[in-house]
Amino acid sequence: MQLKNEIMLITYADSLGSNLKELGNILENDIKDAVGGVHILPFFQSSADRGFAPMRYDRVSPEFGTFADVERIGKSYYLMFDFMINHISRSSEFFRDFEKKKDQSEYRDLFIRYKDFWENGEPTAEQVDKIYKRKPRAPYTDVEFGDGSREKVWCTFCEEQIDLNVESAATKKFIRENLVSMCSHGASIIRLDAFAYAVKKPDTSCFFVKPDIWNLLRETEALVKPYGVEILPEIHEHYSIQMEIAGEKFWIYDFALPVLTLHALYSGKGKYLREWLLMSPMKQFTTLDTHDGIGIVDVKDLLPDEEIEFTKDKMFAEGANVKKIYNTEAYNNLDIYQVNTTYYAALGENDNAYLLARAIQFFAPGIPQVYYVGMLAGANDIALMESTKNGRDINRHCYSAEEVKEELKRPVIKDLLALMRFRNRHPAFSLEGQIEVALTGEHGLRITRKQGEHFAVLDADLKRHTFEIRCS
Repeated sequence: MQLKNEIMLITYADSLGSNLKELGNILENDIKDAVGGVHILPFFQSSADRGFAPMRYDRVSPEFGTFADVERIGKSYYLMFDFMINHISRSSEFFRDFEKKKDQSEYRDLFIRYKDFWENGEPTAEQVDKIYKRKPRAPYTDVEFGDGSREKVWCTFCEEQIDLNVESAATKKFIRENLVSMCSHGASIIRLDAFAYAVKKPDTSCFFVKPDIWNLLRETEALVKPYGVEILPEIHEHYSIQMEIAGEKFWIYDFALPVLTLHALYSGKGKYLREWLLMSPMKQFTTLDTHDGIGIVDVKDLLPDEEIEFTKDKMFAEGANVKKIYNTEAYNNLDIYQVNTTYYAALGENDNAYLLARAIQFFAPGIPQVYYVGMLAGANDIALMESTKNGRDINRHCYSAEEVKEELKRPVIKDLLALMRFRNRHPAFSLEGQIEVALTGEHGLRITRKQGEHFAVLDADLKRHTFEIRCS
């Protein structure tokens, strides 16, 4: 199915119901028409990181179902799949074969070996300092091979996620085969996870390395374009990178909107939010929440540093069960630039503030994505996070089909679903249309969307958290 300008739900295969079949039933019976697309977070066999350490892409993890269940959902909704272009599982048959056979492995060229990458087999201190790192040292894992020898192999994230050598013919073949397979199973858009890390060059940051990263993006686009499929590179960093990608006519994420909206609702002032809405492109997916934390690095230079600190402090002071310790090593938090909380909890579980935040998102340029916990205005799941000691699990509650039915009875959810249906069907939200954003009085924000004779106007009071919508 072709991508549509309708709200996309983000969910794990086992978080709205226990599997893909139950997810399909909930979509059809409980939230029909509130969403037009579904981003099913990684549903392939994986060894870690809730699916983001894929072992293979040709098989759905059995506990979730089969490709038939995925394709059934794809008959009614446009679908987004994840492709981890930067890495693959340490437990995959590819890496295990490499571990066992070393230079005799047919998969040896999939991986980045320090002995081949660095001039003397090791980076200098200056080279390590240049790397955009997720660890307090050079990114590698020690590998012991079947013959007893040891080597360092590039590893950006956790030990179960081994980086791929996107420059090699073997990896290019791997990428091509798996992307084509995703297209054949109903993907409308493929999200390129950890995309900016994929290209590595000595004496660079090894993050969004130009011009090589553009070559990779265009090569990937060329593989899926014959199938009518789009690509979406996933990057958390300075907003200028997103703007650069948008300038090349690719889809991007709006990861700045979550914090800018929180700032407006905490402070009652819409100046910075207005500036962002006016500069944002239409060819983007907007978010307030995802399976990760709320990104802080994405608003650097869009908010003054003191306003960023103000917003973070308010999250901890006014949010419900949002604590600084949940964003530290004690809870396995890799990224100090994200705050772990549900969006509803960040707003103190205030229904009015939450509905206004969603209204702002739905009036913003682009196609809105709504994370499943956000769709159900979910509170922080402290029990799950404490059981796993993973800070991000605070925002990853798994709802049974029965729980979903109960949550849907809440007035805030009924109002949210009504807003979602309005956003999906009103022609003023065309991606070819126009947007006007004005500040009205000290705390007022007005967003107007227009397409031809059609219009929709959101008038919001950012201090009192009230709003009204007028439309043609």
